[in-house]
Amino acid sequence: MKIALLNDTHFGVRNDSTAFADYQLKFYKNIFFPYLKEHNIKTLIHLGDVVDRRKFINFQTAETFRKEFFEILWKEKIDTHIILGNHDTYYKNTNSINAIKVLYTTFDGVHEPFIYEHAQEVEIGGLKMLFLPWICDDNEKHTMELIKSTDAQVVMGHLEIKGFEMHNGQQNFHGFDKEFFNKFDMVMSGHFHKRSNNNHIYYLGAQYEMTWSDFKDPKGFNVFDTETRELTHIKNPYTIHKKIFYDDTKEDYTNKDITEYDHHLVKLIVVNKSDKKMFETYVEKFYQNSKVHELNIIEDFKEFDTSSVSDNVVDISEDTVTLLNGYIDQIDTPLDKQKLKNFMKSLYNEAGETGGDTVWNMN
Repeated sequence: MKIALLNDTHFGVRNDSTAFADYQLKFYKNIFFPYLKEHNIKTLIHLGDVVDRRKFINFQTAETFRKEFFEILWKEKIDTHIILGNHDTYYKNTNSINAIKVLYTTFDGVHEPFIYEHAQEVEIGGLKMLFLPWICDDNEKHTMELIKSTDAQVVMGHLEIKGFEMHNGQQNFHGFDKEFFNKFDMVMSGHFHKRSNNNHIYYLGAQYEMTWSDFKDPKGFNVFDTETRELTHIKNPYTIHKKIFYDDTKEDYTNKDITEYDHHLVKLIVVNKSDKKMFETYVEKFYQNSKVHELNIIEDFKEFDTSSVSDNVVDISEDTVTLLNGYIDQIDTPLDKQKLKNFMKSLYNEAGETGGDTVWNMN
């Protein structure tokens, strides 16, 4: 039996951006649901973080994904199981109040989708699996006991395990040690958006790009075969982030076509600008092109100039968090540098990705 796996769908991402919602829906309409239909896959397990924000949801976002995601699952009779993630729950100490139960289930509490607030053994396709939702104060004791006592060989959950990349170049140092799951043959998890594995522990990665940290990071969804235990990754060909390294000493931009940047967020990184008029004309094309979601012009790097940090810490091809980490590595400070990195990353994630760049919103 083949099961479709989703995780970290984050409906409502980037402050309920309509551009991102359209980008997400393009994946479901053109890639995900057609694949399920073509291969007659009738079971879905979602490994957490269905929605983006814990405390509230935009009505438009709730309506859009009810019609374009949950109703399609219901109409196509897809047996749906949702393992709660940390973004799905209102409180940090319990999973009992969560967006999925409030928004998308029937009043009798019986009909689809099935929601897992606590650790539970579940048999699908003849295979017993252990479902592990986000571990919090309310379910921790039960979870630890079931992990120790279960004879299930396969785990699916929303876990925080040390030693895996959360995003490109951002390693996690919190949570469980990898060895804690040595008794299991396979562990598949959501939570980190970077796809990676360590022989038997698989972080499945997000289905699509959501921040600049996802730039050039392959995205897609997974299909799990309960008989062979084969995990197949189905690529999502769509992107929403693009970078341009502008250098008019090597290239003529006068008549350059920019349609490849339609429906994308674009970073225009100025390497060399010897012809001011050519540059302004090129930028004006983006300004007049309503199909480009957003243009970020990165031109001045003076703010990175400091005597205590070597020149090579600033690499314009790197994402913001990598730049911050490189900077912190080279400064003199009595603070714990790893804690400082984690703190700066949390601030960065809350602030979004506009930073100090020049931003022209094309919507």
